[in-house]
Amino acid sequence: MTAPLRESFLEAMSRAAATVTVVTTAGAAGRAGVTISAMSSVSAEGQAPTLLVCVHHLSPAAAAIFGNGSFAVNLLAADQQAVADTFAGRLPREGGDRFACADWSAMPSGAPRLHGALAAFDCRLITATRVGSHHVLLGAAETVEIAGAGLPLLYSGRAYGAPARLDAA
Repeated sequence: MTAPLRESFLEAMSRAAATVTVVTTAGAAGRAGVTISAMSSVSAEGQAPTLLVCVHHLSPAAAAIFGNGSFAVNLLAADQQAVADTFAGRLPREGGDRFACADWSAMPSGAPRLHGALAAFDCRLITATRVGSHHVLLGAAETVEIAGAGLPLLYSGRAYGAPARLDAA
């Protein structure tokens, strides 16, 4: 790929708004988590609802997810920017324990669920494919937990934000 094409792609993608999630895992392969904005529903049909997440191939979370065979997707609320920055590596934690930044509980797979997240999906890893710098992971959502009402944390224009409702015309 040419450098100008890559730069144009990155600039164009920075204009897309995406929800911010923290993908976590825990088990024999260890406990890990990473902030991502590449998460999407794939299908609500079949044996279990399916979603897609993309995790950088160098992230320690990727190796832990593969080893544990499961992961949780925590959909962050608009007031959880510090959690997003911690798991993105922007706010280093004393002792290196990123999970110390918030309260967590275990989902049935053992993956950590963030208290206060708008929703959490406990997923069994179905398949993974490496595409460029990222692993594209498909997960079967075996448990879904929904919190109270709130606005999601969004990422667009290389900054956090929250949605605003538009009045009907």
